[in-house]
Amino acid sequence: MKAIARDRYGPADVLDLRDIDTPSIGEDEVLVKVRAAGVDPGVWILMTGRPMAVRLAVGLRRPKVAVLGRDVAGVVAAVGAGVTRLRPGDEVFGTCGSGSFAEYATARQHRLAPKPANLTFVQAAATPISAVTALQSVRDARVQPGQRVLVTGAAGGVGSFAVQLVKVYGARVTGVCSTSKIELVRSIGAEDVIDYTQHEIDRGGAQYDIIIDTAGNRPLSLLRRALTPRGTIALVGGGHAKGWLLGGFQRQMAAPLLSLFGGQRVCGVTARERYEDLEELTPLIESGSVTPVIDRTYALADAPDAIRYLAQGHPAGKVVVTV
Repeated sequence: MKAIARDRYGPADVLDLRDIDTPSIGEDEVLVKVRAAGVDPGVWILMTGRPMAVRLAVGLRRPKVAVLGRDVAGVVAAVGAGVTRLRPGDEVFGTCGSGSFAEYATARQHRLAPKPANLTFVQAAATPISAVTALQSVRDARVQPGQRVLVTGAAGGVGSFAVQLVKVYGARVTGVCSTSKIELVRSIGAEDVIDYTQHEIDRGGAQYDIIIDTAGNRPLSLLRRALTPRGTIALVGGGHAKGWLLGGFQRQMAAPLLSLFGGQRVCGVTARERYEDLEELTPLIESGSVTPVIDRTYALADAPDAIRYLAQGHPAGKVVVTV
């Protein structure tokens, strides 16, 4: 099969389109004929091996898994003997372990769910990691109807889903984005938008009950100034390109300690890959309450360019590789 793979960490130049063996499946695994694969900062992290701490999980000197990609949407080609939830021919979306920038990928059955009927494979591939992370952010922040919620990085992959989910939960949402993305952020449900090139988030003082910080670049002191005295900050991601060891994720690690001081609560959000969350999102997607925002798509052979584009700045929504 064709796949985008590499033998070492580095920039997108280390990636090649190769012919490799189709992966085999275990008893609890599913083989997916890939139709599309999402691109997100996690792909950049696994490609570069930065921050260095990530190598403890994915390979110290060289990557354990050669093929890149986690988000996947496609059709079940085969199932292991222990798989009970899915069968060949099912259209699915979720996350995979063998790399989704390939013609076939393997995934554990508990990380896949039936694809929402109204989504294309491209839209479905843009959903799993970003939408589930956004859902868990809204839950962890304990969003309630009527609250004022600020979402930074509101036009990004996680942020665009978070804006929509905050609206679903009945709260009032303000999005933070650049000038060119203001109309997009309004179109997905933000009642107000802060253009960060013109204003900072604390321009109105301590007015937000919850801040969902998906950008990972602002100091906690600034976030706290925009938060009510008993408000909550949910930290999503950590500014992955900053800092060689932890890449900014030290903010999330320190969150429990920070909550001990003062009345404000700080929580670090870590995405957990479960089919139950995908199934919770499905009726919201099928009803039109939540819609994936797609910036652009690339062919499999052009996946290195997709990652370069992602690394240049902040796409409006998700970037997807089609297979």
